[in-house]
Amino acid sequence: MKILYLETSSKNCSVAISDDEKLLCLTEEVSDNYKQSESLHTFVEWALEGAGISMKDIEAVSLGKGPGSYTGLRIGASSAKGFCYGLKVPLVAVNSLESMIEPFLDKNYDFIIPLIDARRMEVYTAVYDGKTGENISETEAKILDEQSFEEFKDKKIVFVGDGAKKAKEILQLSNADYKEDVYPSAQYLIKKSLEKINKKEFEDIAYFEPFYLKDFHGVKKKKSED
Repeated sequence: MKILYLETSSKNCSVAISDDEKLLCLTEEVSDNYKQSESLHTFVEWALEGAGISMKDIEAVSLGKGPGSYTGLRIGASSAKGFCYGLKVPLVAVNSLESMIEPFLDKNYDFIIPLIDARRMEVYTAVYDGKTGENISETEAKILDEQSFEEFKDKKIVFVGDGAKKAKEILQLSNADYKEDVYPSAQYLIKKSLEKINKKEFEDIAYFEPFYLKDFHGVKKKKSED
């Protein structure tokens, strides 16, 4: 089964294609300018070319549903829905935090804690078992302070994601490792997506919304003075 994966929740615009669990092609780029709107469809074309298939060969679409960048999530969701409607294929959605933990499983960590940078001292986070990847705590928006994650002070843990930088500056955890250059990636959606497809846990394309976690707060423009 050939599956198209889209992950646009962070600075990493990421597209992958697999044939069942075999990764055929990965196209991604980390950019501070959040290039999803201009890059996503180009990356899809490149991934298809790299995989040696055409769009009509795609049998399902998987989306990293967030949390993360509001704009990035909207772009990814609308593209995924468009592909599903056009191809008449199902949509599955995976928590973007889960795509951050796979490279660190079975690396002698008790817990893996993704941290996606939100505004100021806030992060989007959850806690996962370092061996099984089982979700230990629900995804939440958390304000970091010196007592954050104090319950894990005697455990071997790794914080992963662009929020790890501010965590490293403030947390008092001697057993913790910090991996700052980790972003959600489409290649790590494969395992979870296949599980959902096998269980037929498909999204309702008409009503699907990304996992924003928080309401969008835009910047209100000041009225110009005459």
